[in-house]
Amino acid sequence: MEWFTSAAGIRMPKLIYGTAWKKSATERLVATAIAQGFRGIDTACQPKHYEEPGVGAGVAASLGANLARADLYLQTKFTPLSGQDPKRIPYDSRAPIAQQVAQSFEVSLHNLRTDYIDCLVLHSPLPSVKQTQEAWAAMEALVDSGKVGQLGISNCYQVLQLEALYDGARIKPAVIQNRFYADTRYDLNIRAYCRRRHIIYQSFWTLTANPDALLSPTITALADQYQRTAPQILFRYLTQIDAAPLTGTSSETHMREDLAIFEFQLSAAEIASLNTLF
Repeated sequence: MEWFTSAAGIRMPKLIYGTAWKKSATERLVATAIAQGFRGIDTACQPKHYEEPGVGAGVAASLGANLARADLYLQTKFTPLSGQDPKRIPYDSRAPIAQQVAQSFEVSLHNLRTDYIDCLVLHSPLPSVKQTQEAWAAMEALVDSGKVGQLGISNCYQVLQLEALYDGARIKPAVIQNRFYADTRYDLNIRAYCRRRHIIYQSFWTLTANPDALLSPTITALADQYQRTAPQILFRYLTQIDAAPLTGTSSETHMREDLAIFEFQLSAAEIASLNTLF
């Protein structure tokens, strides 16, 4: 595994295991991913799409003489009401936003069987700038408490929105996690802003949203040259341009293939050729 060190001083793996939509298989798959070598786990306090208690059970089953909690990077999210199942909201929907954040975080600590989170992510901007700032201030208070290492935001696709958050934040976002696909021009402007501000860009939906790119002559030629798969080429490319892809595979074979991207290195010329695709 290769690692980034964020602007907040937190070590983050360059490849993260995503746990959305795993349902009853979550515990088994998280334990399997850790056994294969994953050291970063992404989840959310959002019962609609994540089985966060299963993540905690999978992590707990993996800890022992050869693996401590400090060896893992655990990342979860506060999901605003718009992203929750109305029948399974993990906090008081009538409470002020700051209390919603605090309650959601305590649920996550319980679910994940830990006393701290390496990164707390705002799952999406709220309907107004004021509400987003209110949620962010509550997240900052959790960093102040020592229970959170760094903060991030997800599903933020407008540079001006990210700039406003960054400029107004006392504790700056260290991570942004976005869908990586052509409809947003692969977040070129946002990724450039992240480079200037030392924000680590995490990509999700990286393979599913890009079937054409994976079949492109550029990627298929590199796959042949390195005797690797097309997904391995794309994941390796992203890690070499300072992005951290998420993979949510349920296949042990694919887990091993994903982790094997650190066995080879693309050249500067090859990175430049891939830049024309993304």
